[in-house]
Amino acid sequence: MGQFKTLASFLSGKVHIVRGDITEQDVDVIVNAANSALLGGGGVDGAIHAKGGPKILGACREIRRTRFPHGLPTGEAVLTSGGKLPARHVIHTVGPIVVIGQEPNAAMLAACYRNSLALAADQGLRSIAFPAISTGAYGYPPEHAAPVVSETIESVLASGTPVDHIRLVFFSEADARTFLKHQTFTTTG
Repeated sequence: MGQFKTLASFLSGKVHIVRGDITEQDVDVIVNAANSALLGGGGVDGAIHAKGGPKILGACREIRRTRFPHGLPTGEAVLTSGGKLPARHVIHTVGPIVVIGQEPNAAMLAACYRNSLALAADQGLRSIAFPAISTGAYGYPPEHAAPVVSETIESVLASGTPVDHIRLVFFSEADARTFLKHQTFTTTG
């Protein structure tokens, strides 16, 4: 359980780029690239719901009923139990959908990472694993996402967050290599 391959680390070892399965990460919290319905779906979202079990879906239904009856807005983040996952919790966030012919919404993508990290910090969670939000079915070009993600994470870490271990988890090594080619972290190691 928790098998992954570290490909690089940045910001004094606080950020690790890994190839692995997000559902197997043994961290305090993993992030789900959710859809606004919060009821499961394909890709990362479907895998997290399938492996985490019905406790996650039940918590998502309650969030929809009590807080977001029209769906979770893009860039917002909510917390549920991790169910049967190795991670104790799941943060669900909705990334921006890229419309063909329009610029990707970097501010909304940054909000997903910033709000997820803020929620983790508020809950006293110190380790977090992110998938590549919006770069799959939502069409965000990975080479454009990498600088947004790395700049946002570096900014949050510089602000003094108590979150001190961040994993960026890529299912394929090719996707991880694309991120590494386009990231803008200022220090390695």
